Amino acid sequence: MTEDPRSEEEVRAERLVRIGRPPRNRAEVIRKLVWVLPWLVFLGSPVGDLASGHHTTWATAAGWAGLLVFVGTYLAVVFRTMGRPYAGGTIVALVAVLWVLGLVLALCFGSAWLGVFVYVSVTCGVTLPLTTAYWTIPLTTAAMMLAGWAADDLDDAWGLFLVVLLVGYSMTGVRQLVRTTVELRKARATVAQLAANEERLRLARDLHDLLGHSLSLITLKSELAGRMLPDHPDKAAQQVADIEQVSRQALVDVREAVTGYRRPRLADELAGAQIALTAAGVTADLPVEPDLAHLPEDSESALAWALREAVTNVVRHSGAQRCVVELVRRQTLDGPMLELSVEDNGSGGSGKGPGNGLSGLTERLEKVGGSLEAARVKHGFRLVARVPADAQVSSADVGSPA
Repeated sequence: MTEDPRSEEEVRAERLVRIGRPPRNRAEVIRKLVWVLPWLVFLGSPVGDLASGHHTTWATAAGWAGLLVFVGTYLAVVFRTMGRPYAGGTIVALVAVLWVLGLVLALCFGSAWLGVFVYVSVTCGVTLPLTTAYWTIPLTTAAMMLAGWAADDLDDAWGLFLVVLLVGYSMTGVRQLVRTTVELRKARATVAQLAANEERLRLARDLHDLLGHSLSLITLKSELAGRMLPDHPDKAAQQVADIEQVSRQALVDVREAVTGYRRPRLADELAGAQIALTAAGVTADLPVEPDLAHLPEDSESALAWALREAVTNVVRHSGAQRCVVELVRRQTLDGPMLELSVEDNGSGGSGKGPGNGLSGLTERLEKVGGSLEAARVKHGFRLVARVPADAQVSSADVGSPA
């Protein structure tokens, strides 16, 4: 079975956003019913009152009809609000129907029906504009108190006072929370799109700067060599040699540029590690915001490769259930070092391909003046990669003779 590779935070945010959207499948219908149906507990008193036989046949029939209309209107309004809401005028009319019907039922049948005002308050908080909901909710509470006074049962009314008042305002809070979550997700998607566009523009600009001059020069010399070829083959040969030199230099520049774009970033690798470990069913504990200030690019790249290799080993070979990644700055005799630790509770193991195992990783770290330690521990396997955390230290280590 394929597991959801997203983080728990993203899954929770997605579920929260889905509260305000129509159900897509049976499971979401059940979740929404579980969200809505418990509120019907306040109908217990009206149903018990009608079933008690204290009213005449016509009054009981009218009570059941009024209760069914009330509940049907409430559910229709709430479920439509989760999907495609009614127009503003229709919403106001339906809320008014609930409000009047609840007041009439409570006045006619007594204090057992005061609980219907809970649904009126919920409907005001969920459907009406916030500025309108802020005054209709206390108005609904006041109407409930009036019905309790008319039924000569203020004790029950006071018992429901805070419930009716607070449940309405809590619904306005849920609405704002859902709206904020939706806006944040849209903003995050927009930021990601803008970042991708900026990266594409930077790549296009850099390639233009790298190749524009070289290609123009190649074109010019090619035309010149073509004109010289019949009468001055020796000069044409010199132009061809120049073209070859310019082409080789352009190729070197492009390779360097592409290498820079392919340079792994530690923050990206941490995000990728979280996704990979979660997808593999491994409980991951990773640093959220690593301190990478003043870290040389080569050191960051080496640590990123170390993290990628370690996580790959955990996912493919270790059989672990938990993996802990730590990133710590340490002061050593060789200067400040940044230490990456990856520890799991599995059986260990490493890749066997050339350049992909621990030997290749050791060489990569040593190039930037770092080191690698990998060994079994009491309950699993631990890999520790260290790199210089200071550009001056890194340059000194790389440039020193062996």
